Amino acid sequence: MRDPYAILGVSKSASEGEIKSAYRKLAKMLHPDANKHDPKAASRFAELNAAYEIVGDDEKRKAYDRGEIDAEGKPRFQGFEGFGAHPGGGAGFGPGASHFESFSFGSDGFQRRSGGGFEDIVRDMFGRAARGGTRSQFGPEDFGGATTGQDLQASLTISLASAAKGTKTRVHLPTGKDVEVKIPAGLTSGQQIRLKGQGWPSAGGAAGDALITVTIAPHPLFKPEGADLRVDLPITLYEAVLGGKVRVPTLDRAVELAIPAGTDSGRTFRLKGKGLKAKSGTGDLLATVRIVLPERADDELKELMRRLRDKTPYDPRSDME
Repeated sequence: MRDPYAILGVSKSASEGEIKSAYRKLAKMLHPDANKHDPKAASRFAELNAAYEIVGDDEKRKAYDRGEIDAEGKPRFQGFEGFGAHPGGGAGFGPGASHFESFSFGSDGFQRRSGGGFEDIVRDMFGRAARGGTRSQFGPEDFGGATTGQDLQASLTISLASAAKGTKTRVHLPTGKDVEVKIPAGLTSGQQIRLKGQGWPSAGGAAGDALITVTIAPHPLFKPEGADLRVDLPITLYEAVLGGKVRVPTLDRAVELAIPAGTDSGRTFRLKGKGLKAKSGTGDLLATVRIVLPERADDELKELMRRLRDKTPYDPRSDME
């Protein structure tokens, strides 16, 4: 990777505030969301983050400036050019060499320590494993570990039927990838699905995750209400007065509902188990009756209503005064 100072466009003497300001400015300009048609945007953004990982951290910056780590945060073993090196050309592991320096980079920063000869460093590196130790001296944990890429946000719209039954679909990510998303049955609008390792890549580390926010498109008939569904059920005037059996749509298939004689408009009937799946079980379908008159009221219907009005008058609004 290039010099992190050059990537951020700052000098080696830049203050912490100047480095942070430069990073924020470039992150906004280079973010893949702002460069959706640039296939190299993600790699440039990852390079910027990797540079800031070095010079934005006080300990890593000092170690880089001393030449102890490289631009990717990996240790430089200065003077370890070969086992035949001699003083003046580095710490010698050749004949007669009896001294070495080992390096580690962990939570306490970059550190040196002195030791004996080549046999000592080999014994120290591999002796722990033989004694049941957890790791050798130069494991990746000592070098700070690889950085993880950032998570990304994406959105997906599905139908109510797909949300109710579950489905598989594809979504286009800001990274340019098309990935398959499994939608579990019973998912509600606004919930997120996490796709591991499908986020922004990092320099030398694992990619972040993709967070997919799922929206359920409005349905022409049904309105979700938690795990329940609501639907308006139109019935005729004579079905309301005389009663009868009517067909009620559901997300699966239509079912038959018995309407009692004398049913008022606005009455709600509960159809068990015809709603959405949820952790607590399957919801119900709540069908609310709406009395609908014919498009054209003929003279016979009008005469019938006049006789009803004159013979059996009633006031449904009497309790509203």
